[in-house]
Amino acid sequence: MKCQKCEKPATFHITDLVDGEPKEVHLCELCAKEFLSPIADEADSVVPEMAGLLAQQLTIGQTAEQLAELDQRVCPVCGISFLEFRKQGRLGCPHDYVHFAKELEPLLVNIHGETQHVGKTPRHGGEGAEQQTQLIRLRREMKEAVAGEDYERASVLRDEIRGIEQS
Repeated sequence: MKCQKCEKPATFHITDLVDGEPKEVHLCELCAKEFLSPIADEADSVVPEMAGLLAQQLTIGQTAEQLAELDQRVCPVCGISFLEFRKQGRLGCPHDYVHFAKELEPLLVNIHGETQHVGKTPRHGGEGAEQQTQLIRLRREMKEAVAGEDYERASVLRDEIRGIEQS
């Protein structure tokens, strides 16, 4: 299908009900941007009510690029990527909240309405958080050492892990 303003292929296809009748708009990306620009004459626009939706569609392309970059970011402690978090729905270690703070804050506000914990906290269990983070990091390093066939380093890390677990 071709753009209604030029002969390029239409990439934005919108159907809207105006006065009970469906109206279709087919625009290429350039015409859609022109359609949305404040300079564009509203008389030329096919369906002015759709300007907001088209603006949202155009920002989706930018967001996809930013999301692809974000998906490549990896926690330096546990090694989980943001893509893995999005797929699994859970983080790898407590440090992830710090490392991905900027991206997690809107999600937490959307889900909980707040970014600060309000309510009860466990009486027991918060003492070993730093130790757990260190264990996660050491296990990841040991796995990488084995994958890289650095068995001496892996055995040193294994002994370090055992020492932490026994204390």
